[in-house]
Order: sequence, then structure tokens, then C-alpha cells
Amino acid sequence: MKFVVDSMLGNLARWLRLLGYDTLYFKRIEDWRLINIAKDDSRVLLTKDLSLYRKAVKKDVKSVYIESSDIVEMLVSVAKRLNIKLVFNEDSTRCPLCNTLLVRVTKAEVLHLIPQEIINRYNVFWKCPKCEKVFWQGNHWDTISKILEEVNNRLSMVGRNATH
Repeated sequence: MKFVVDSMLGNLARWLRLLGYDTLYFKRIEDWRLINIAKDDSRVLLTKDLSLYRKAVKKDVKSVYIESSDIVEMLVSVAKRLNIKLVFNEDSTRCPLCNTLLVRVTKAEVLHLIPQEIINRYNVFWKCPKCEKVFWQGNHWDTISKILEEVNNRLSMVGRNATH
């Protein structure tokens, strides 16, 4: 599944990219362009703008209206509405900056690109072939893991409640 998100959802775009979803994001773009991109490229439009959501629905564009500003609630909402999995797969993660699929690289390949203390502390690295940024599961990974755990706990509770 591919997405296009409005300018109010940059954080959600980064999360979806991290989780491997092809997600377009523009800081400034007209509503009609977002709708056309979604329609022409078979993308789901994610928006916090109720007016944009209504316009997209009228044009038969698959859309999700996001009400919350909390990332856990946003991810749960998207996963429930679209029946998608929200799990990190190190072989299909995307650059949070430019949306390009990241490539696993060796320490030797990134020695000259990142500080030595990072090289000493971590073993798994990814590099974006487009913007050339290097990524690793740093200190922030605990927060990412906790958020994903919370999202998936809420989703499993929804599933259990639906079967009772």
C-alpha cells in the first residue's frame, strides 16, 4: 500500500516510511495536487484536513481522515482503517527524509560517514542511495520500539474485542 500525506502529517509520513510504506509528503502543496497524486498513483490520502478529506472522497480517492495528533493514535487509526501491519522490517525500510528504500551496508562502507563512537557502538547500518544519509538503531530505537509495541497492543485489543 502506498500513501500520500498532507503537510500536517510529516511525523506520520516518517513513521510509515520507517515501516516500509512508500509515503509521499510535501511541506507545501495544493489540495487538488494531493488528490491527483493519490488518484494517479493509486495512493491512499492521509489527512488532518476535513475539507480535503471530503473533496478526496467525492473524487473517489481512498482517504483516511486523521483526527489525533498523537502518533500512537494516528498509527492505530491508519492500521485499523486500512487493515495494514505496522512492524519494522530491516530489509524493507525507507529513508524517513526522501522515501527511498534503504540499503543495508557494512561498517566498512560507512566508516568515513559517521562518528567513530557510533561505529564502535552499533553493528547494523542502512544507507539511502538517493540522499546518502546513514541510519542505525540508536538510542531513539527504544522509543520507536515502545511506540510500535503500544500500537500493536491496541490493535490486538481491537481484534479481541471484535471477536467477543
